[in-house]
Amino acid sequence: MRRVPCGRENAKNKVGPVLNGVMGSVIGAHPEDYNFSAALKAKGESGETWNEENMAAWLKSPKDFAKGTKMAFAGLKKEEEIADVIAYLSTFTK
Repeated sequence: MRRVPCGRENAKNKVGPVLNGVMGSVIGAHPEDYNFSAALKAKGESGETWNEENMAAWLKSPKDFAKGTKMAFAGLKKEEEIADVIAYLSTFTK
């Protein structure tokens, strides 16, 4: 996998939230100015964070991970692709 420079100081929320610092952050709370679904906010309020296990479950099936999420993405089926996305997200710094 080719390493790509990640994280932008001027990143803005668009269809989804900015990805800077997402790994390790509280689910449904990063960034603070993004409108997350109640399902994701509830996960964060219960203390869950975007660790590798949770991110893998989200990437595999957002609707199974957070029942009631607004995410339209169906998920990734290949474990290698999931691992690649997590590795990529881990390169984004706060």
